[in-house]
Amino acid sequence: MIPDKMLQILKYEGVVAIVTMGGDGPHIVNTWNSYITITRDEHLLIPVGGMIRTEANVEKNNNVLITLGSREVQGFRGPGAGFLIKGTAAFIKSGEQFDILKKRFSWARAVMEITILSATQTL
Repeated sequence: MIPDKMLQILKYEGVVAIVTMGGDGPHIVNTWNSYITITRDEHLLIPVGGMIRTEANVEKNNNVLITLGSREVQGFRGPGAGFLIKGTAAFIKSGEQFDILKKRFSWARAVMEITILSATQTL
């Protein structure tokens, strides 16, 4: 179950960092909180414009780390809350989920689907 605090964070804009592991070490890309869609079964869907290296890394190792946050949500010690998400990723290039996000983000060439394994509040 996605924590309520994380759902609150996603109502505000903020930077999202997505980390994959490649042959030469970690690779990081960014997106925005407002780009994330949550499915009924609590997967995260993220539109993909570029992310060529990210996709290649996921084909070899689908484990991802994601951080997200917002200064607008109360954290542990004051304004600002954030999460570390551990999960697995898959790239979707056709089908219902792709079509839904493609309508919202015409530039999307794919959708990254994240299965959340854990979501830990860090701020």
